[in-house]
Amino acid sequence: MPQVRAHPSPRPALARAALAGSALCFGLMAVLGRELTRPAMGFTPGHLSVLRFLVGILVCLVVFRIQPGLHSPRNFRLLITRGITGGLVVVLYFDALAHIRAGEAGIIYNLFPVIATVMSLWVFRERPTAHLLLAVLLASFGVVLVLGQGRLAVGLGRGELAALGAAFFAATSALAMRAMRPGTSSATIFFYFSLVGLPVVAPFALAPWPRHAAPWALAMLMSFAALGGQWLMAEAYGGLSVAEAAVWLQLLPIVTCLMAVPVLGESISGAGLAGVLLTVAGVAYGTILGRRKAVLT
Repeated sequence: MPQVRAHPSPRPALARAALAGSALCFGLMAVLGRELTRPAMGFTPGHLSVLRFLVGILVCLVVFRIQPGLHSPRNFRLLITRGITGGLVVVLYFDALAHIRAGEAGIIYNLFPVIATVMSLWVFRERPTAHLLLAVLLASFGVVLVLGQGRLAVGLGRGELAALGAAFFAATSALAMRAMRPGTSSATIFFYFSLVGLPVVAPFALAPWPRHAAPWALAMLMSFAALGGQWLMAEAYGGLSVAEAAVWLQLLPIVTCLMAVPVLGESISGAGLAGVLLTVAGVAYGTILGRRKAVLT
């Protein structure tokens, strides 16, 4: 039986670089996911979710075969929680990408750091601060600007609601993942994320699968981009506080919006760009200053 060893935290500089790389990977995943869910491509959000998890499982099994010590499950309750919530995140985010622009889906989804902060206030019995309330208002106003393209009106359709649902479950998943690092390896977290998430998303993949090679090639690239993003993010959480990690995660909506312009032909108005920057600033502000120390009882 292989010996389970401790997994040291990465240095802060390497953790920051990992989150920057994670943002690039997730940005690529988002624009490819949006492209693949067009009717001509033939993939559904369920198809992409299943494929993403299958690729993750197979890659992890190869890695564990090469380096058995990386398989280090320690808290199965948190691993299962991460898998279930992560599975819901994946299928909801792909569903959002199928119905709204990648930039819009990305900015709504990236509200999850503030949602995680609010959830942690309840978990740790902390009181909300004025900073946090202001951050929520800033981020919410930014989302209104993005979705309304400068008009103070927002239509919450299926895509927007799916992105909001993905943000909620991503916040839950992030808290579980942070609790497991650094004692559990990134490979282990990603393996159980994929293994437990697969049956969650499988019922959404019952439609006929595409048969042409070109969409499958893009889908495989999307799956490996998603794998890289998840793995790098899990690695980074071992070397940074939740607050600092949330700041670096603000690269994600910016990268997604910028990639969507040349790849998907999406455009963004001046008001929409201001909304992106305002939301990023609000989330960063809230995660840095929106916490009090936990009250011990």
